[in-house]
Amino acid sequence: MPRPLVKVCGMTRMEDVRLCVDLGVDLLGFIFHSKSPRNADPDFVASVKTGKVTKVGVFVDQTADEVMGIMDRCGLHAAQLHGGQDVNYCWQIGPDRVIRAFWPDTYNSPQALSRDLDNYSEVCGHFLLDAGGKGQGGTGKTIDFSILQDIEIQTPWFLAGGLGPDNIRTALAVNPPGLDINSGVEAAPGIKDETKLREVFKILAEME
Repeated sequence: MPRPLVKVCGMTRMEDVRLCVDLGVDLLGFIFHSKSPRNADPDFVASVKTGKVTKVGVFVDQTADEVMGIMDRCGLHAAQLHGGQDVNYCWQIGPDRVIRAFWPDTYNSPQALSRDLDNYSEVCGHFLLDAGGKGQGGTGKTIDFSILQDIEIQTPWFLAGGLGPDNIRTALAVNPPGLDINSGVEAAPGIKDETKLREVFKILAEME
């Protein structure tokens, strides 16, 4: 069984980028949100060369034009949208370049979540299902995985929310096509913990 795609988010240091690339991470996430302790310097992100690893920008409250400008400047392949952006906004960025965040815990039923996902299915290349609420990320909270067992998601998606060595096996039980890892592999906000990262990849290697 192939392992899920792995995205490590909240990158702020070149040594962490190199470690992730060496470990075989598929996507790297850089946060462009001034209120985040993991806010990335655009010049740093532009300088990062990741080879075949996809560079993703995480955005909350910028306009679509601002997002596309940062993507061009920094050489980003995709935009991860955490501000509850609407369908038209996603169209402007380009469906093949959008990873749109949803927060299952804010829905009153799995059916309500499923309807919202269906509404966005044609304008998003991927979904990201996260803990907490709009605009949040890296909170360390985890999703109530049970809500995901009652819906069928056609669009490729990432599971996020406090994932790390202690709970990655539980997360894998819901068969996510992708994993988004951030606070669960940190020593401090924006500073990755090499031991935790290596442990996650050791666990993932066991399933291949």
